[in-house]
Amino acid sequence: MTDPLEPAQFRSRLVAWLGENDLTPSADDHSLQGHLRQFARVQRALYDAGWSRYGWPEAAGGLGGPDILRAIVGEEVVGRRLVEPGPYSMLEVLAPTMIDYASPALAAEMVPKLLSGEEQWCQGFSEPGSGSDLASLTTRATPRGDTWVVNGQKVWTSFAQFSHRCILLTRTGDADTPNHEAITAFFVDLDTPGITVRPLRTMHGVDEFCEVYFDDVVIGADRMLGRPGDGWRLAMDLLPYERSTCFWQRIAYLYSRFDALIGEVKNVGQAVDSDMGEAYLALHTLRCRSRATQHRLAEGHKLGPDTSIDKVLLAGAEQRLYDTARDLLPGVIELDDTEWRTEYLYSRAATIYGGTAEVQRNIIARRLLDLGKE
Repeated sequence: MTDPLEPAQFRSRLVAWLGENDLTPSADDHSLQGHLRQFARVQRALYDAGWSRYGWPEAAGGLGGPDILRAIVGEEVVGRRLVEPGPYSMLEVLAPTMIDYASPALAAEMVPKLLSGEEQWCQGFSEPGSGSDLASLTTRATPRGDTWVVNGQKVWTSFAQFSHRCILLTRTGDADTPNHEAITAFFVDLDTPGITVRPLRTMHGVDEFCEVYFDDVVIGADRMLGRPGDGWRLAMDLLPYERSTCFWQRIAYLYSRFDALIGEVKNVGQAVDSDMGEAYLALHTLRCRSRATQHRLAEGHKLGPDTSIDKVLLAGAEQRLYDTARDLLPGVIELDDTEWRTEYLYSRAATIYGGTAEVQRNIIARRLLDLGKE
């Protein structure tokens, strides 16, 4: 009998289930809030049927099996445009972090809420003066009895206005503590008094990012993730998750947009030229690299600075795709209020968010190619 958790068999069963269950999003709600409602709806259905529980440990509400099963689920639902990739990336980054760093009891209580779509979480890392230089963050947590009191500001916090909880990095060491040893992580309820969330309007017209202010916010010591000073290690362990399974889902989304572009180019009578071939080559190169990353993860390898290659390839492929759309659909980006315009503008940030292209290339040069600092 075929192993139902063997990836090819698992995909076949999932595809059949998706064909029998209509999870098509509403045609008239393209708002960010609508996307998050749809994500919650799809996650609930996948969770109840067991699909979104595979690849997660049983101790955290999962059904076990290899991590690659999660990538398959994400690829199928995002590639079909049943959900957008953004909310999925939060799940794939934050749930493993909770499993690795929260107490077993806290992980068992909270992770199923995220897997089932009952809750949305966000990631409180970046600050106005601490973007790529995360170790210089200034949001401070001060001990007070059995609690910690947090003051500071975070920025570029995706989906914070719709989130129930936040994985938050703070500074806890004294003036003599080295930066990397002075960072501590907490799991914070966003309805705690003293927290203010302000959405940011960006040029692509979607309030995905937020500022989050912490004014004397009291957090229980039992909400610390790991031990005091473990925050930097948590952040470094989290980064590979940003660039593994959730990248695979983003790639599935970009392929769906590539297929849509082919259809629209043909509709306007344009020839599918070398620009389209270059976009496809960039996507295929990215997919091959990401596939290797998925298999390294599935084999239990620790992901590290090598995922900076994935990040550079993703940013390049995404921008190449939307540059091609601009070139082959004259006026659509500049004049029409369509998905292409919104996504083209968003793609301009692909070489900035999640670590700038310059920082990623420096990591590749110094840590993988051993080229030194010059």
